[in-house]
Amino acid sequence: MCTYMEVNGQIKVLFQQGHVHSFNKPVTLSRHRCKYLYSTPRVSCSLHSDAKLKDPFSLVQKDLQNIYDDIKQLLVSKAELKALCDYYFDGKGKAFRPMIVILMARACNVHSNKEGVLLPAQRSIAMISEMIHTASLVHDDVIDDSDKRRGKNTINNVWGERKAILAGDFILSAASMALARIGNTTVVSVLSQVIEDLVRGEFMQLGSKENENERFKHYLEKTFKKTASLIANSCKAVSILVNSDPEVHEIAYQYGRNVGIAFQLVDDILDFTSNANCLGKPSAADLKLGLATGPVLFACQQFPELHSMIMRRFSSDGDVDRAWQYVLKSDGVEQTNYLAQHYCQEAIRQISRLRPSSERDALIRLTELVLRRDK
Repeated sequence: MCTYMEVNGQIKVLFQQGHVHSFNKPVTLSRHRCKYLYSTPRVSCSLHSDAKLKDPFSLVQKDLQNIYDDIKQLLVSKAELKALCDYYFDGKGKAFRPMIVILMARACNVHSNKEGVLLPAQRSIAMISEMIHTASLVHDDVIDDSDKRRGKNTINNVWGERKAILAGDFILSAASMALARIGNTTVVSVLSQVIEDLVRGEFMQLGSKENENERFKHYLEKTFKKTASLIANSCKAVSILVNSDPEVHEIAYQYGRNVGIAFQLVDDILDFTSNANCLGKPSAADLKLGLATGPVLFACQQFPELHSMIMRRFSSDGDVDRAWQYVLKSDGVEQTNYLAQHYCQEAIRQISRLRPSSERDALIRLTELVLRRDK
């Protein structure tokens, strides 16, 4: 059996020992030292007992208090279109992406001797990130023909596919206008990359790779483009507004990138371990859509029968049920969890290079919440 890991942007075979549990511990990462950036004691992805680590949600509660109302004000339109656009901005979302962006903004501000005061443009980027994310959900639901999202009927289920597509487009256009008003061409360029990545990631999801090595690389690259690019580039954007040092920008980007990939890996795990009531969408949804995620790809090492199912996108009668059983009998979920831990460790290593602050510590704690979430 072999386990694949991303190393310096490339997929490497780490183990090939014929033992199913050869990769049974998270990778230990060494501390990175830099002549001006901060170094902290090594931290793990197990739950911290240090009471000083701040709760991420409590630190940004005031900043997030009216964020959905402010987003709705950007979506000024006539009655029906406004109703469609406002549908997911009901204040019941986790606001996960705006929370990360605001925490990163404050952490970078402290690092840059700005006393952590959130700039209006940084809060705008947090709003823009949520708008881009929501627009992508609207479009995804149309592509996947989904009828449920966050425990409620999808926009396409209520208003139809055509109006849903137009609503997603309108949200993206409002986000683009808000981005232009920030007036920073570098920030515009960075966040424009997100939209390109979302489209490319969706196209990647439509395809499959016959070669196993290429398949896992394809999966991780697709995961970055569809999920992590938005978080990574939003974090980078808020750092650009307060610091001209490219190395600080890279720290922010790499933290968002690694947390974003870990978030999606856990989401892929939950598709096998969480029921529909907890997750807010039907379990085995990815298999039903013909998608081979981390748990399935790892399970292939023990059950080669999955390869042919993957290539036909689980389209034959009984494929979904058989694939489900193979994954549960394998260590695919466990291996995917270890991979998520690896990405969280790298996120911690990156953010620990910033000056100590409550927000920086909250970003460290956030990696634990990502790994432990159940929905």
